[in-house]
Amino acid sequence: MGETLRCDVAVIGAGTAGLAAERAARANGASTLLIDPAFNGTTCATVGCMPSKLLIAAAHRARAVRTAGPFGIDVGDISIDGPAVLQRVRDERDRFARLTRQSFEDLPPGIAIKARARFTAPGRLALDDGREVEADRVVIATGSSPVLPPAFAGLGDSVRTSDTIFEMNDLPRRLAVVGSGAIGLELAQAFAHLGVETTLFDRAQRMGGLRCARVHERLHAIIAADLDLKLGVEVTPHAEENGARIEWSDGEGDVGEAHFDLVLAALGRSPQLGDLDLDAAGIACDEKGIPLHDRRTMRCGDSAVFLAGDVAADLPLLHEASHDGAIAGRNAAAFPAPVAAERHVPFSMIFTEPTVATIGAAQGEGAVTGTTDFDDQGRARVEGRNAGLLTLHAAAPDGRLIGADMVAPAGEHLAHMLAWAIQQGRTASELLSMPFYHPTIEEGLKNALRTICQATPIDLPQDQDAGTPPGA
Repeated sequence: MGETLRCDVAVIGAGTAGLAAERAARANGASTLLIDPAFNGTTCATVGCMPSKLLIAAAHRARAVRTAGPFGIDVGDISIDGPAVLQRVRDERDRFARLTRQSFEDLPPGIAIKARARFTAPGRLALDDGREVEADRVVIATGSSPVLPPAFAGLGDSVRTSDTIFEMNDLPRRLAVVGSGAIGLELAQAFAHLGVETTLFDRAQRMGGLRCARVHERLHAIIAADLDLKLGVEVTPHAEENGARIEWSDGEGDVGEAHFDLVLAALGRSPQLGDLDLDAAGIACDEKGIPLHDRRTMRCGDSAVFLAGDVAADLPLLHEASHDGAIAGRNAAAFPAPVAAERHVPFSMIFTEPTVATIGAAQGEGAVTGTTDFDDQGRARVEGRNAGLLTLHAAAPDGRLIGADMVAPAGEHLAHMLAWAIQQGRTASELLSMPFYHPTIEEGLKNALRTICQATPIDLPQDQDAGTPPGA
């Protein structure tokens, strides 16, 4: 029998959620242990947000050069140094990851435990180094990993996931991306903008989980202009020399096959729960094996176990993981007295060009919808970014904003403005009372806001000009 470690709160997993949970538990007076097999850094820094945005940043530069002609700027032929692009991605990624790892050094002595943990009983963990942990409460923050079905795993070196795609030495000539969720959409378009002949496949008819049919229609046109898009198809991968062959069929006669140098399997991420022996923890799980939990407290039923981050399979986003961790850590410290938290308005973005964003409630849940079309919006047209559509949803009768869907230039900024307004319960009339500078892309919101006001009993602000400046 090895050494037994004891604490109030044990946190399994040292990613974004786990770090937040440990901080919150310790700040609320609990003794803590943070258990992780590697302490390599967060998913965001190592394989997620940051390396993908580094690739997208390179793609933006390439696209800007290629589309300079209408501005009277002739750049001639351009060449893209694939190894240099990917080396910068890795160099900057490694810097972000290194800074994350350095934060582990700020933990008080004895808190970081480098080991793999599993439950042997409620409140008791076995570590793979022979030691055991007795904890009054446990936070599970083990994150997620890419889904790679056997048919794709059989492609060997010709397949990548979001965890391995950035380790390439050079850009492929022909790339198949299977899966049009956030990861697939972002990377497919980025590689296409970097000159890679890219095909994006998905069995679904809608990309990015978009709710609004009108917004998806606009996104479809934008993405289809950049790459070969095949939605509503089943794909079958086959290993071949120097690459892979993808067969596809929509079940209605549209069939085909093509050879690719590389396949990116962007088929989602799965919570990492398999090695935890959850049966021994005494908690109930759903049909997918995810512990049942309350998002207001992150507590699993009536147990002393809490979830945080991607492992909870709620909203796999960094800001949600951080919030999860803070809620779980605080409640673990306060156990058994729950401290219910008010969750942020649901808010997600996909960093395509232009940006896709989904905020709050869907269109069908709102009584009134206003629309802004960016295809001829003044500032967007000035910058050659005039593509996109926004639908804004409000509750009757007061025009209180409840949700939005968009693919829009400056979408990440518009989305933040709207997310804050929705979370604060603002009405369309209240937003129209705020200053809008001219000419800006933000000014484009006025049309959607005015439509909502006109469809409700609430008048437009009387001290505001109801006209539209040229180019707005």
